[in-house]
Amino acid sequence: MTAPPESINLGNSPPQLGEIPQHSEMHVPTLSSTNGNASMQNAKDAITHAQSAYNAVANHPATQNFKDTVRPVAESVKDQHAKTTSEFNNLAGARTTPDTKTATGQPLTHYHSFFYSLLSWENPRATAISYLAIVLFIFGARYLPALRWSFKMLWMTLGIAASAEIAGKLVLNQGLASSFRPRKYYTIPRESLESTLEDVEQLINFYVIEFQRLLFAENVLHTIAAFAAALIAHGLIKVLPLWGLSLIGVSVIYFAPLIYINNREIIDHHVANASNVVNSQASQMKDLAGHHTARLTETVKAQTSTYSAKAQEYMGTARDRSAEALGNAKAQTSAAIGTAQDKASSATNSMSNQTSATVGNAQEKASSATNSLSNQTSAAMGNTQERVNSGTNSINNNPFTSGPGASPSYSSSDFPHAPKQEPTPGVTPHEQQYERSRFGGQAEMGSY
Repeated sequence: MTAPPESINLGNSPPQLGEIPQHSEMHVPTLSSTNGNASMQNAKDAITHAQSAYNAVANHPATQNFKDTVRPVAESVKDQHAKTTSEFNNLAGARTTPDTKTATGQPLTHYHSFFYSLLSWENPRATAISYLAIVLFIFGARYLPALRWSFKMLWMTLGIAASAEIAGKLVLNQGLASSFRPRKYYTIPRESLESTLEDVEQLINFYVIEFQRLLFAENVLHTIAAFAAALIAHGLIKVLPLWGLSLIGVSVIYFAPLIYINNREIIDHHVANASNVVNSQASQMKDLAGHHTARLTETVKAQTSTYSAKAQEYMGTARDRSAEALGNAKAQTSAAIGTAQDKASSATNSMSNQTSATVGNAQEKASSATNSLSNQTSAAMGNTQERVNSGTNSINNNPFTSGPGASPSYSSSDFPHAPKQEPTPGVTPHEQQYERSRFGGQAEMGSY
C-alpha cells in the first residue's frame, strides 16, 4: 500500500505534492500511464502555480502585518469569550441558599446570593453585560415601538401562512402551511414549568423579604439608605420621565457597589470618622443633658422642700385655727343647748298650765251645757205631755170629726222647745209623707 500524500503545510515553506499512485490494492481503476500523462502534468502545473501564488500572498508584508494584528485580536476574543462564558457559569452557580438567616430566623432565597454576586462585581464581565442589556432594554422601550412591531410581525406571519395555505390548495391541491405542520405540537414540559414557577416564587419572595427587612429596620443603615433613595426619587419624578429615572436607578444600583469596592479603605475610614464624631457628639449631648437634668433635679428638690415646709406651716396654722373654732363651736353649742332646754322647760310648764285651765273651763262649760240641756228636755217633755193631753181631750169630744186617714194639723207653736228647720227644696214635708203613706190613703178612700 502506497503511503498517503503529505498534508499541505500553510506555513512559510511551500507545500510538497506527493506521487500519485498508479495502482490500487482495492482494485479501483486509476489513471493509466499512457492515457493520463498530459492531464497529470497539467494538474501538477496548476497546483505548482497555486502554491507559488499562495506563498507570494502569505509572504507579503501586508499579509504578515495583518496576521500579526488579527491573530492577537482573535486570540484575545477567544480568551474573553471563554472567560465570559466561565463567569456566566459562575453567576448561574451562585444561586444557592445562603447560610445567613433573617432576624426572625427565616432562611433567605437563592436570589440573595445571586444578586450579591452580580452587584458585587465578582464576575465583572457578566455584571457589565447585564447592565448593558438593561440599559439597552430601557432605551428600546423608550424609542422603539416594540409593541407595534410585535403586532406587525404577528399579522404578517399569520397572513403569509393563510395565503400560502390557500394558494397551495388552489394550485397544488395541497396546502403549503399544513405541509410544514409537525406530527406533534410543541408543548412546554411540566418539569420546565415547575422549575420556572419555582424561580419566580423565589424572586418574588426575595423582594418581599427585603422590603420587610427594610421596613422593620433589621439594618438601620440599609433602612436609611432606602429612605434617602425614595426621597430623592420622589423629588426627581417631578422633573424626569420614568425611563430617565429608571436609568438613573439602575446605574446607581450597579455602580454604587463598584465605587465602594474600589475605594473601600477610604470610605470605611471616613465612615469610621463620621461614626466617631457622631458618637462623641452624642456623648457630649448625653453629658450635657445629664448635667442639666441634675441641676433641674436639685432645683426641683429645693422647691419641693420649700413648698413642703410652707404647706406644713399652713397646715399647722389651719389645724390650730380649726381646734380654736371647734372649741368655740362646742361652747356655743353647749350654751345654745342650755338655752333651748330652759326655753323648752318653761314652754312645757306654760303649756301644762294652759292645758289645765282649758280643761277646767271645758269641764265647766260641759257641765253647764248638760244642765241646760236637761232643763230644756224636761220643759219640752212637759209641754209635749200637755199637748198630748189636750189632743186626747179634743178627740174624745169630737170622735167623728175626722175620719181614718185624715191628717192632723200641727204647727210650730205646738212644739215651742223643738228645734226649728226651714223647708228645704227638694225635700218632702211630713204632711205629704203622711198623705202618701198607707194610713193617709185609707182615710181618703173612706171619705169617698
